[in-house]
Amino acid sequence: MPLGQRSELWKLEEDPVPAQSLVEAQLSGAGEEGATAWGQPDHGSSSPDEEGSSGLEEPEEAQPLLQDTLQQKEADLVAFLLLKYRTQQPTSQAEMLEVVGNDYQDAFPVIFGQASECMRLVFGVDVKEVDPSDHSYVLVTVLGLTCGGMPSGEQGMPKTSLLVLLLGVILLEDDCAPEEEVWETLGVMGVYAGREHIIYGEPRELLTKVWVQEGYLERQQVPGSDPALYEFLWGPRAYAETSKFQVLEYLLRVNSR
Repeated sequence: MPLGQRSELWKLEEDPVPAQSLVEAQLSGAGEEGATAWGQPDHGSSSPDEEGSSGLEEPEEAQPLLQDTLQQKEADLVAFLLLKYRTQQPTSQAEMLEVVGNDYQDAFPVIFGQASECMRLVFGVDVKEVDPSDHSYVLVTVLGLTCGGMPSGEQGMPKTSLLVLLLGVILLEDDCAPEEEVWETLGVMGVYAGREHIIYGEPRELLTKVWVQEGYLERQQVPGSDPALYEFLWGPRAYAETSKFQVLEYLLRVNSR
């Protein structure tokens, strides 16, 4: 999922209908992969000799419907997992199957895999299995970061993925990123200073206040600059909770989507 596609990310808030539509838009490419991996539902067997030209056409005709169905199920599951994350509750495969529908049990590995990947890459949240015997899971922020992905007490979307991106930009700028270049990079994602974002809120406050106060970022004036210019560095909490290798590995995975 290239960084440029981040401008149309999910808005999974109180109204689930438009929320799921946004999820489906992001999952469209992934849905095609899932449909291929799942294959066609079994409506009865027939040998190749019994199939005429019309039989060969049926899978092609069914494919778009199958992709749409998988995409809808993935959107439903992402919305459910975000709710679990916000309420800090564990979940289980049985619960997730109720969301997806027991009729899609055979397709669940594909749906779960795509939903988990989206949670990780877009929201910075890992879906971790804690007990293989009953397939129970917890939702935690990626790379060991403990920020929770949102300011204390705020019922918004997880913002950890944006923080990891910023840490990566700083690394790529030799551990010190000019603020102007940071905003240019975020602009590719549709994230702009002073403009409310559907997931990240007002990003300037996040970068210059929230994450600085939490110790994930340092913002300092460029020596001798007049008018004043600023640059970002890793804060002590970022060094304590993650590593440069983990951050770069995460960003490589994002850009490979």
